[in-house]
Amino acid sequence: MALLADKTIVVSGVGPGMGRALARIAAAEGARVVLAARNRAFLDEVQAQIADAGGTALAVRCDVARDDECVALATAAAEAFGGRIDGLVNSAYFHGEWSLVESADPADFAAAFDVNCLGALRLTKACVPYLSGGGAVVNVSTMATVRPFGTEHGLEMGYATSKAALNTLGKYMAADLGRHGIRVNTCRMGWIHGEPVRQFIATKVAGGEDEVAVVGAVTKDIPLGIIPPEDDCARAVLMLLSDHARVVTGATLDVNGGHWMAP
Repeated sequence: MALLADKTIVVSGVGPGMGRALARIAAAEGARVVLAARNRAFLDEVQAQIADAGGTALAVRCDVARDDECVALATAAAEAFGGRIDGLVNSAYFHGEWSLVESADPADFAAAFDVNCLGALRLTKACVPYLSGGGAVVNVSTMATVRPFGTEHGLEMGYATSKAALNTLGKYMAADLGRHGIRVNTCRMGWIHGEPVRQFIATKVAGGEDEVAVVGAVTKDIPLGIIPPEDDCARAVLMLLSDHARVVTGATLDVNGGHWMAP
C-alpha cells in the first residue's frame, strides 16, 4: 500500500523548491494533496503536473500571514475531501535579509517571524477541527537554528531565529494537541539538492569557479558525501505524516546527510 493512501494532505509554501517535491511525492504516495502558496499561477502548474501523473490535487491560494486565508484554506480542503485533513506540512517561509548584528533590521526579523513561526501557528490552528482524531503536522525548519550559517557579508540570522521559534512552537503544539489525537513533529533541513541549490552552483560556475570544487566545498562536511536530494528530503518529511509514525510526536528529525549531528 502507498505510504499516504487515502489521506488528505495540505502542503503550504508550494514553490519551485521542496514544497513542490512534497506535493508531487505525496500525490504519488496516494494522498489527495491540497497545494497552498501565494503564487496561484505556480500552484495551477503543479496541480496540472500532479493530475497528468494520475494524482489528485486542489490548488488554493493562501498567504499564511493572514488569518482569514488560513481559515479559507482549511475549509476548502475539508469541503473538497470528505470533511477531514489527515496531514499538514508547514513549509511556507520568508527568508529575509542576510545580515550582521550591526546591519540587522528588526522589521525584517519581524516579517520572518510572522510567516515562519506565526504562519505555522495560524494554519495549524485553522486545521485543528479537521485534524482531530489522528491527524499529523510537520513543521519544516532548518539546520541553521543549531549551526549558524553565513559569510563575512551576512548571516542567516532573521530566518534562522524565526525557525528556532518554530522549533519551540512545535513542541508546545505537540504537548497541547495530543489531547485531540494530533501529532506534531519538526524536520530540520540542511542542504537540499533542488532547484535553488542548482542555481547557487550555476552562479558560482558562471563566476569562474569549478563545479566539482563548488559541490565538494558543500559536501566535505557531510558524512554521506552528497548534497541530500530534494525528493529524499521530502520523503523524510512525509514519513512523519504516515501511519509508520503513529506514536511519534514532539520529535525533531535532522534531514541533512549527517552534516550536523545536533544534541
